[in-house]
Amino acid sequence: MIVSIHQPNYLPWLGYFLKIARSDVFVFLDDVQFSKNGYTNRTRVLGTGEPRWLTVPVSYEFGDIIRDVKVADPEWRSQHIDKLSTLYQFSPHFHETRSKLGDLYDSLPSDNLATINRLLVEGIINLLSINRNILRSSDIPVAGLVGDDRLIALIQSIEGATGYLSGRGGANYQDESKFAAANLSITYNDFEHPQYAQETGAFASGLSVIDAAFQLGWEGAAKLLAKLAPFA
Repeated sequence: MIVSIHQPNYLPWLGYFLKIARSDVFVFLDDVQFSKNGYTNRTRVLGTGEPRWLTVPVSYEFGDIIRDVKVADPEWRSQHIDKLSTLYQFSPHFHETRSKLGDLYDSLPSDNLATINRLLVEGIINLLSINRNILRSSDIPVAGLVGDDRLIALIQSIEGATGYLSGRGGANYQDESKFAAANLSITYNDFEHPQYAQETGAFASGLSVIDAAFQLGWEGAAKLLAKLAPFA
């Protein structure tokens, strides 16, 4: 049983969803410090031929953990849907994708960032036909541990877990010997962004998963992910 762990990001890219698909259990790391100008409250979408940021306005104090971050503007949901409708109105699968996104946004709370991101990710994995067990680190008692020790404790709290699927960047700072000592395998989510038709000339990679949905449809985006690697 493979476990992956990641902060609850806002409308993440394809690589985030591939990480979930390659795991048996995915844990939202929602009780770590919020990082300004990261992907927790913003994502990149395609607009007027180039990537641009789509940002959820937030209210927080330095040191706040993600699950405590609040949204600053209660009208953000309608603003984002309107923005996406304008940017992607000529995409091949606009109506289908806009309809499903609208349903997801209508079901969201307006004020808690971690809950918003979690519900969006859970809704999108359903649209991508990915059925996985989803947990939250804030529900798992591993207080006082940091770094690899905390990751290992989170994984060991899950009955039957045998390994950890890490992002490729983790190879630069994780101590693989600690995972081996805990009888856990560690592998890395190597991800080379696939290309697909966009409205621009040169392909823009690293965009939110919804870019693929607008261009390919939800079923097409699911098939694209399925081709990248075997799912768990």
